[in-house]
Parts: sequence; structure tokens; C-alpha cells
Amino acid sequence: MQFAVQTANPAKAETDCVVVPVFRDGDLLPAAGKLDDASERLIGQLIERGDFDAHLANVLMVPFAPGLCAARLMLVGLGERAECREAGFLKALDAASEALMKLPADDAVITFADVPLPGRGSDWKARKVLEAITRAGYRFERFMSSPAPAPRLQKLTLTAADNDDARRVDAGAREGLALGEGINYTRTLANLPGNVCTPRYLAAEAEALADESGGMLTAEILDEDALTTLGAGSLLSVGRGSVEPTRLIVMHYRGADNPDEAPHVLVGKGITFDSGGISLKPGAGMDEMKFDMGGAASVFGTAKAILGLRPEMNLVFIVAAAENMPGSAATKPGDIVTTLKGLTVEVLNTDAEGRLALCDALTYAERFEPASVVDIATLTGAAIIGLGHHASGLLANDDGVARAMLDAGETAQDRAWQLPLWDEYQQQLDSNFADLANIGGKPAGTITAGCFLSRFTEAYPWAHLDIAGTAWHSGDNKGATGRPVGLLTQYLLDRQNEADAAPDER
Repeated sequence: MQFAVQTANPAKAETDCVVVPVFRDGDLLPAAGKLDDASERLIGQLIERGDFDAHLANVLMVPFAPGLCAARLMLVGLGERAECREAGFLKALDAASEALMKLPADDAVITFADVPLPGRGSDWKARKVLEAITRAGYRFERFMSSPAPAPRLQKLTLTAADNDDARRVDAGAREGLALGEGINYTRTLANLPGNVCTPRYLAAEAEALADESGGMLTAEILDEDALTTLGAGSLLSVGRGSVEPTRLIVMHYRGADNPDEAPHVLVGKGITFDSGGISLKPGAGMDEMKFDMGGAASVFGTAKAILGLRPEMNLVFIVAAAENMPGSAATKPGDIVTTLKGLTVEVLNTDAEGRLALCDALTYAERFEPASVVDIATLTGAAIIGLGHHASGLLANDDGVARAMLDAGETAQDRAWQLPLWDEYQQQLDSNFADLANIGGKPAGTITAGCFLSRFTEAYPWAHLDIAGTAWHSGDNKGATGRPVGLLTQYLLDRQNEADAAPDER
């Protein structure tokens, strides 16, 4: 998607469509007012006569507007002015974006930067505009013999109040475009079927990203021989029942002036298909277990967004990739495996495999002496029971990292909710035969999963995101959401901004 920013009167814009947000009450917003004046009060008359009710996310397409240079005028409802907050803004924006994608329009002008939002500047609004438009244009039709025609929209022009505002809008739009592309990349990886997107496929994707990065990203792939030599017995145990070999994928982004600057690390669960192993899942809905690599997909998507933004910081992206199948060599309930850290784990349920893969990846992250580590995983069904599909679950061993993650989620509107990581929960992982068990029973399943991972993160500040409820949609709209790329990217950008603002101690 191409974009531009203009400060000129939108009524003079020669475009296929001009998109105008409207409140149900009060005066028209500045851009809408200019369009209204130029069109002999067309917008005002449509509202006054009841031809357009500006309730939230209502869209009216006016195929011809006299006095305007645009071929079409799209009105988008914002609801009541006093109730307009981020969620309503984004709902209206999504409705406008979806409507735009259905038009025979090559370009459009959008005036959403006008919308007043407490605490949000035009850069944030522009970022959300480009992110929404990019997401709305996404299609996954790789395996369709007769795919639908792709959306025609190729260029979007955003309006700004003046030249200073235009610079803020431009900066926000660049972030939004990079984020949107990262989100869509995550969606594509997660939507791929398990017979295509295997651990080896993800390894090849990492190498392709590195090749396309212009030297900013490098990729290292640890195969099963390397993992055996390393001692990553827990990760290897997950893939034993599959013919698909396990991989540990490590990508380095070096953007800091100081190559030795401590990196922030993202670790993704990459179970490319999860049958449950010997603890076999029910058949209904098992096809959705191709989404069990949603954490890995979000790590790849965040890496892609970072490559679009090029922040001056060091990062490491790690993916623990395996396929969990019930083959004759599969790990069995009651087996004991030895982790890379040296702790032994009694595997009471082979469907609690994500933590077995992640614990070795988290131990591997120690070698980078990280500033922080965040792991992302579709880890527990209990997260869906507790939080539904709106918020990701967050646990952390560091209050600063936890607060930074929560703040990033609010900024990105890709929110998380923190759960406790108290010592009292740790005893649920006690085992009679090993250092710990891989499950802690039904109570507090998301928390005990976090407790398990915390045993391997004592060397650094760490947070865990359980995205089981947010990584994909089921039902008629089945498909990956691209979350939490927005949260993760914002978290990393915030860490960079903090570093830039800190006094130079050299």
C-alpha cells in the first residue's frame, strides 16, 4: 500500500473516494466541514433529513457529490461525540476500511486524523489508519483454484491540519504500514496448513527474511543433531512422534550502534500441528491446531515489522518449532525428560507440550545476556476460559516488564491482562519422580503453565503472553488474527524510546 499526506482542502482532491468520519451530534469535523461547504451542505442535509444516521461504524456511500473533485463520498459514523474513545474509533475505521476494499477504487483520501481522541495524537491515528487499511486488504487464497479478485485500492492519502501535523501523520502512517504488513505476515504463516508450514518451512522463512533484510537480520538454524549435542532434551521430546524434524530458529537483528548492547529477546512457541500426542485431542476442531504456532508466527511478524521500522536496538527472535504427533516413538505420559537447564520433567500430559518446547528456548536465551525476554504461546485453554478472546494472558517475574507490556498493549489496542505468579502456585507442579511435572492440575491452568516457564527464566527479566484466546478466530470467520504483533512491536519501540531518553552514562 502506498500512502501520501496532504494539507490541502480535501474538497479539491481528485480521488476515487473521500472518506469522512461524522459524529451524531455537534459540529462537523474540520475536513467534513470543508467538504460540506464545497458540496452545498450535502453532508449536513443527509444527516438532517435522516438519510444518514451516524451511529458507530455505520457507512453510507454517496456515489456522486456535487462540488467535490472526488468520484465518491463515504460517510462513516462515529456515534456520540462524548463517547468516542479508541475502541469506537477503531471500530469505525475498520468499517470504513472494509467498505473501501469492496469499491472499484484505486485510490482514496481519508480524514480520520481529524477525530478528537483524548491522549492520542495525529501520529497514533494515522498509524491506526494504515494498519487498518493494510489488514482489510488481506486475503488468504493461496489454495483456492478460483480466488476472488484482489482489492483494487493501491494508494491512500491522509489529511493533516498543517505542515507540522503532516510530519506527525507521516511518521505514524509509516509505523502503521510496517505493523500492518507484519500482522498480515503472521496471519499468513498461521493460516497455512500443517502439511505445508512445518518446522523446516519456518526455518526456511527465517532464512528468507534474513536474505531480504539487507544485512540487518541473520538467521541460525539448529537441527536435531545440534539440539542433541546442546542437550535440549525437552524440546526434542515434543517432536519424537513425528516424521517432521524439530528445529530451533534464532534470528539476530543488530540495529544498535554498540554491537554489545544487551538485546531484547522474543521467544515463540512453534508447534506447527498439535495432535496432543499420546494424550490425543478430541477430533472436533482439531484442524485448528495448525494455529498452535501462533506464538512463532507473531515472532516472525514482529521481526518483519521491525525490519520495516529499523529501530536502533539489538533484538533476538527465537522460535522453538516442532510437530506434536502420536507416532510410535512419541513421548508417553509418565516419561521423564531432561531439559537444557538440567532440570528433569515428568510428562504427565503430552498435550502440555508447548511449555516443554519453550523451556529449552528460554534457557537458550540466557546466552545473550538479554535486557528482557518475552515468550509468546498459544499455551492453555484455561486462558480462554478466564479471559475470553479479548485479552491475552500476561505473567511476569519483573514488575517493570509487566507494566511495559500492559502499557504497550493499551497503546497498540492489543491488550493483555496480568495474572499472578505467586509462589503458592508452584507446588502444583511437584512430582514424585522428577524435579517438576509438566502440568499442575485443573485449577489455575494458565498460571501453573507460567509457573513452569518461570523455573527457566531466573537469569533475566521475563514476561509470558498466553495468546490461546487471541491468536485466531473460529467459526465462519476462521483464521489467524495477527495478534499480538501490535503489542510486541510497541513494547520494543517503547524500550528503544526509553533508551533514547535515558541520560548517557558513558
